[in-house]
Amino acid sequence: MARTQQKFERGIGIGERLSIASICRSFNAGSIREALAVTGKRSHRKRDLPADVVLYYVIAMALFMHVNLREVLFCLMEGLRLVRGVELKVAGKSGISQARTRIGAEPLRYLYEHHVKPLANKNTEGAWYHGRRLVSLDGSYLDLADEKENRQAFGGPSTYKECSAFPQMRFVCLAEIGTHVLFGARMGAYRTSEVTLAREVIPMLTPGTLCLADQAFGGLALWNQALATGADLLWRVRAARNMAMEKLLPDGTYLSRLRVQVAREGHKESKPVRVIEYLVEGVEASQNKMFRLITTLLDHRQFPAEELARLYQQRWEIETAFDELKTHLRGARMCLRSKTPELVCWRRPGIEPFRRPIESLAGGSRWRLTGGEVAAGGGGN
Repeated sequence: MARTQQKFERGIGIGERLSIASICRSFNAGSIREALAVTGKRSHRKRDLPADVVLYYVIAMALFMHVNLREVLFCLMEGLRLVRGVELKVAGKSGISQARTRIGAEPLRYLYEHHVKPLANKNTEGAWYHGRRLVSLDGSYLDLADEKENRQAFGGPSTYKECSAFPQMRFVCLAEIGTHVLFGARMGAYRTSEVTLAREVIPMLTPGTLCLADQAFGGLALWNQALATGADLLWRVRAARNMAMEKLLPDGTYLSRLRVQVAREGHKESKPVRVIEYLVEGVEASQNKMFRLITTLLDHRQFPAEELARLYQQRWEIETAFDELKTHLRGARMCLRSKTPELVCWRRPGIEPFRRPIESLAGGSRWRLTGGEVAAGGGGN
């Protein structure tokens, strides 16, 4: 399904030039060359669309979602001419498609995983709690072009009579609360559970981080995995979950224990957690909701229960980041424009990537990954 062809109203304006300049600043020429070299995708002969330009182009697609592909390329060429003095030819639709397929997703994945990181400094408002970087874990979905291959690969919601208007891709990621940077994203078919994708995202947590998550991720296996990263956790669990009280603390919270799998095979031990329970009152009594949080922050004097309860509300900042991505950047009535699964993401849904470190690609032994629309710019397109 083709989208409406739109163009820039008055040619290339200062806003578009600044956007191209921002791309070049975020992903400088050295970073682009490194990604191409490591993944073996450097151009070996002169082309109308060199490999480095194709990488910039896919990223630019996320900034100009309302504009057709050839017009995006024209904007990029004008920007590169003004910013770097590079003169290039604007290719047609088939040339653009061939160039994207030729480059594949490996360089885009490399750029995303090595350059899309938390940005907050010590002065960034709302990004820290007692010296810990605040991040939130959650998932969402994106509408895809209504093509047969996309629908077969990704699926989508349906009723007993009919399927949805668009196939959908599910993704899970971490968001830095202070800056709304979405990093560590993993994607899959619509039927892939968020918990499954979260298993690949959680290793992106680091010591010195405080991770917030809702009750969908409150299972023991995910908790143990996140605990092993050295990050602190503040997760909601179901109110009906049995949490045996071990010690009541003066602020009304209490210590309990969760079983943890340790390195020795078959050996389990328990680790203390602090349980915080509070009631959120609605307009009517029937609307009252009980919240139960568990956390690794055990000191009730340093981390008061009321502070943590208020802090948990910041988990919703990731929903604001999703809104910025899906409504304001992409456009509320637009879907991703790529018409094949290979161009939507860096691997086919449901297929695990080969687990060799990406640095080994430089040695000439590499696996084949295709696509790359979402891989660029933190899933922007």
